[in-house]
Amino acid sequence: MSNDDGRGTHGSRRNFVRLAAAGAIIGALPSCSKPRENAPVVPPAPEPAAATALDVGPKDAGRVRVVSVPTAVEGNVLPSLIADFNKTSGLRIELTSTDDVYGLARLGKADLAISHYGHKHAEQFVMDGFGEWPRTLFSNQMALLGPKSDPAKVRGLEDLGEAFRRIAQTRSPFVLNDIDGVRYLTELLWNVAGKPDRAGWLLDDRKFRKVDAIHLAEQKQAYVFWGLTPFLREKSTTLEPLVLGDALLQRMLVSIIVKPAKIANVNSEGALAFQTFLLQPETQARVRECRYPGDAKITWVPGGRHNRTAILPKG
Repeated sequence: MSNDDGRGTHGSRRNFVRLAAAGAIIGALPSCSKPRENAPVVPPAPEPAAATALDVGPKDAGRVRVVSVPTAVEGNVLPSLIADFNKTSGLRIELTSTDDVYGLARLGKADLAISHYGHKHAEQFVMDGFGEWPRTLFSNQMALLGPKSDPAKVRGLEDLGEAFRRIAQTRSPFVLNDIDGVRYLTELLWNVAGKPDRAGWLLDDRKFRKVDAIHLAEQKQAYVFWGLTPFLREKSTTLEPLVLGDALLQRMLVSIIVKPAKIANVNSEGALAFQTFLLQPETQARVRECRYPGDAKITWVPGGRHNRTAILPKG
């Protein structure tokens, strides 16, 4: 009996402790039945306002504003294709040539943007929701330029790695044109050439770009990379294109349709019509016939086939 009483006593004490603890916890909780007196009333947070598209005025359904990097305009490919499109589409293309393609597009001044795939602002434009997925169109031509004397004997080579190797072996001066993609290409070729010592021949101070790099190459009688279109525009008298045949010298251009969700009243339907025209097999064949002004031997390279097959026109 004593043992049973003892267990009963201990059990009663344990139950009391549990009940007391539970009461303390419940008492510490705020009441659900009525608010505390004088408690401040916090209004519900307002829902965030829906993002509104930039209003750029009424849409002109008959006009398509195409903003492109200069090479596709100066290289004659876009003007030639636009002339064909205007004859049959019933739409009017308004073409603008600029380096600030995506700046203008963000301001609502473009329906279709055309630039190199690696353009420094293209990716962010799409990621910020301003543009559709890029569609590959065609490639423009870069060139290994050099002095007419060609001390490294690279003229006519189709292997750019071999050309760079010869420049390094002969320690012929080479100017690094510090523009998008060219530094990367130069590093790639330096590795192909076996990582030769750069001292004395590879001129790289990270400030010579475009025309400034060409002028330095003229002064030093050096080799240099640049796009064929701007080089032909500059009409250099001491440098000439020496290597053109390697696929590493092709730079892909893409089109990006501007989204109406971000820019109100853009002509996205007209932009899609022109983009579809550019990807037609007949138009891509026409790309191969477009010659660079001043050099009838060099043509543009079609790039439409690199897109996902499902979006390509069937002809």
